[in-house]
Amino acid sequence: MRQSNYYVILFSVILTVVLGGLLAATSEGLGPIQKKSVELDTKKQILGAVIEVTPEMDVLETYEKAIKSEVVDYNGNIVTENEKGEKIIAEDVNVEKQFDKAPEERLYPVFKFFGKDGGDEVVSYILPVYGNGLWDNIWGYIALDTEGETIKGAVFAHAGETPGLGARITEEEVQARFEGKELYNDQGELVSVKMLKGENNPESKLDEHHVDGMSGATITGNGLNAMLENYFKYYQSYFNKKGTTATL
Repeated sequence: MRQSNYYVILFSVILTVVLGGLLAATSEGLGPIQKKSVELDTKKQILGAVIEVTPEMDVLETYEKAIKSEVVDYNGNIVTENEKGEKIIAEDVNVEKQFDKAPEERLYPVFKFFGKDGGDEVVSYILPVYGNGLWDNIWGYIALDTEGETIKGAVFAHAGETPGLGARITEEEVQARFEGKELYNDQGELVSVKMLKGENNPESKLDEHHVDGMSGATITGNGLNAMLENYFKYYQSYFNKKGTTATL
């Protein structure tokens, strides 16, 4: 009986070790594939803020031609190295992890769009945004004109908003509402762009600073508004240093 128990225990230990090794090897082998998938999805979202991303499009090739990037700090200064002297690459900056830091301590990626086929001049600046929805985090990419004053496109995503309600921020029709909206008022003050409460609001309320809301998704809409206002402020120093006259 003792020998039988011994063999059972030994078999269990060996099986655990073998299965653990197989799982570790599988995880190690899938790591590069998962990383590539995340890279593809991220670049697809960035491009999606300015152009239509079709199934037949080679996203990575298009991105390589169309996008150049840099990283700035809270004061709008371009940052090229970390404290260890290592090169900082915008695509490698984890905006979710940066979100846990104080705004003054974060790194802010900037993606410069030069046209679908590339070019010599910046057509649009694409900024990542991150915030809180109803149940979990929400995020996205906002494309602005070269002065950082007008929205040219938007892409939003979420981790766990309610289907048919807050989750509608991923719908093209909702995202398209932000196109052409203005960040600054006539006095040059940053007022951001806000989603209204409720849906089918009268046209009189849908001015250059407001978009129609989503029925039953007030908290998600409020989170979206806070996210946009915060990040427009965070990037304001960057655009001020590029020559825009708009101020707080």
